Amino acid sequence: MVRVRFAPSPTGALHIGGVRTALFNYLFAKKYGGDFLLRIEDTDQTRYVEGAEQYIIEALNWCGIPFDEGVGKEGKHAPYRQSERKEIYKKYADELIQKGKAYYAFDSAEDLDNQRKEYESAGKTFIYNWQTRLQLKNSLSLTEEEVKQRLDRGDEFVIRFKMPEEVLKMNDLIRGEVIIDTKTLDDKVLFKSDGMPTYHLANIVDDHLMEISHVIRGEEWLPSLPLHMLLYRAFGWEAPQFAHLPLILKPVGNGKLSKRDGIKLGFPVFPLDWTEGDAPLKGFKGEGYFPEALVNFLALLGWNPGTDQEIFSLNELIELFDLERVHKAGARFDPEKIKWFNHQYLQKKSDRELADDFSKILIEKGISIATDKVEKIVHLIKERATFVSDFWELGSYFFQKPSVYDDKAMKKQWKENTAQILTEVAQIIKETSNFSSVPLEEAVKNHITEKGYSFGQVMPPLRLALVGEMKGVHIFDIMEVIGKEETLQRIEAIKSING
Repeated sequence: MVRVRFAPSPTGALHIGGVRTALFNYLFAKKYGGDFLLRIEDTDQTRYVEGAEQYIIEALNWCGIPFDEGVGKEGKHAPYRQSERKEIYKKYADELIQKGKAYYAFDSAEDLDNQRKEYESAGKTFIYNWQTRLQLKNSLSLTEEEVKQRLDRGDEFVIRFKMPEEVLKMNDLIRGEVIIDTKTLDDKVLFKSDGMPTYHLANIVDDHLMEISHVIRGEEWLPSLPLHMLLYRAFGWEAPQFAHLPLILKPVGNGKLSKRDGIKLGFPVFPLDWTEGDAPLKGFKGEGYFPEALVNFLALLGWNPGTDQEIFSLNELIELFDLERVHKAGARFDPEKIKWFNHQYLQKKSDRELADDFSKILIEKGISIATDKVEKIVHLIKERATFVSDFWELGSYFFQKPSVYDDKAMKKQWKENTAQILTEVAQIIKETSNFSSVPLEEAVKNHITEKGYSFGQVMPPLRLALVGEMKGVHIFDIMEVIGKEETLQRIEAIKSING
């Protein structure tokens, strides 16, 4: 059975790179009828941030990619926080020592710092490995009696993996064969003096005990693959299949996308709003993006279905997703492209749904109006909108009469006979019994033709009267929505200003 996991650390807001990793795990699991787990990797308690774990859960739920098993959805493999599993890891660390695959290291931070300085002075780089381990304070260089004495008196120690000396061949589902000479690697710490495992040990033990079949994670973990494969071998366990996803790159320049790029260029990099210190950081939700648009956008960052199709429902993504079509190269984040996706999803939503969202903005502005009327307005203006928040800028004139008029447009459009023309138009409007867009347009245009006016003499000043500037939807649609009385009042208002 396919079982995958998303295993973030609660050290702050969930970056969209993490969301993309969670999404790809989710799509893969659902494609094969498998399970998607959430595990919180909080072994480094010094970096733990209050509220980050709940943020991760809320972010996944908002994106529409909820986990099947994990924190708050306890299954047979609970608990799912590594800090609550620490008793488990010591047993496995001890097992590696008994098998000769790991060893105690008693070197102090000062000892190791001195070693680094000594190597640097000789123009070399210090690595704790096969070349240096016997010159350092560990259970490989000390006698059994010395090791026992140190352990009995409570000397601080870490447990290090004894890296073998070989050329290791591995397979990655995205990158193919990966070959590494393990002589170039260090003896990683597996268990720390504070009684907590490092990521490497906890990760391997948990993936094995939780029966994870595929590990789909970011490219930054590719250098850890040899150690993880060797740990599986050391325990005598079958390793899961690995797939390392490409990085999400900056919109400009080189390197991985960071929150600083978002701050600098004015776009979010987190799914939900987050406060870091005293600094509030907007997320995609807070900026008005739809979760479906974000998911669709992220799915195509590093993967494509092999066609030109760009808009996908979640079910379509599940059906089409294939790790073989994930790219090796990094995918550049395009802030304008995700806006395009949001625009597409906004157009697909019903007028009623959008009206409900827009009504919340109107209430904040102290405007109470019937939902069916808001629905009509939304229908007229949504084509130009990217976000629901754009509706006010696009259609504020439906809710409030102009208080000022565009000065440049007024000078250009207001002629000596404009007031008289608008008086005549007002009379036509007053006499039109069916006050809807089509008959209104027909009546006014017939009048223009009969009087021999040009449309330029009538329509621009009429728009100025209703909107206050030269923008807006079809002018007769505006009249229908605001009604006869309001239309006539606005015409009178502009005439009074211009004498």
